[in-house]
Amino acid sequence: MVKNDRWIREMAQKGMIEPFNKKQVRKGVISYGVSSYGYDMRIGDEFKIFTNINNTVVDPKNFDPKGFVDYKGDVCIIPPNSFVLASSLEYFRIPRDVLVICLGKSTYARCGLVVNVTPLEPEWEGHVTIEISNTTPLPAKIYANEGIAQLLFLQAAEICEVSYKDKAGKYQAQKGITLPRM
Repeated sequence: MVKNDRWIREMAQKGMIEPFNKKQVRKGVISYGVSSYGYDMRIGDEFKIFTNINNTVVDPKNFDPKGFVDYKGDVCIIPPNSFVLASSLEYFRIPRDVLVICLGKSTYARCGLVVNVTPLEPEWEGHVTIEISNTTPLPAKIYANEGIAQLLFLQAAEICEVSYKDKAGKYQAQKGITLPRM
C-alpha cells in the first residue's frame, strides 16, 4: 500500500527523514517536502560531473573516480549528453516493512533531465546518491538545495525475511555521494 502524508509525517518524527520539510510548494523554487503520497527530496550542492578528459573507461566492477570532476555550487551545469552524481540533503532510515521507489520531478523531466535512483530497500539508511542524465544536446542546469525527485513509500503486507541491514549491504549508512562499490 502507498503511504500518505500523515504516515510520512509521523515516521519523520521518528527519524525516517532528516531534515524533514512539512511544506512542499514554494515560490521560485523547485518544490520539496511532503506531498499527498510521497516526499520530494532535495539535492545537495556537491556534484561529480562525468568527463572524458582522462580517457577513463566506465567499469562498474573497477570504477575509476578519475571519470568525474568534483564541483560544489548552488547551480550545476550538466554537459550535453552527459550526467552527474549528487547526494540528497536528507538522510533516510527506511522501516523494515517499507520499500521506497524514486521518480524524477516533472520540472526536470520536461527539460530532458532524467533522474535515476534505485529503490531504497527495507532497513537501508543513508544519503541517497542521485544520478541525473542530460539527454539533450544542450548544457542543462540543476539547482542545489531544491527538489530533485519524489519518493513513494510502499508498505508490505508482511515483513521481509532479510532486510538490507541484515545483508550488511555495501551502501548502508552512506554519507554524501557514493561511487560504485564491488
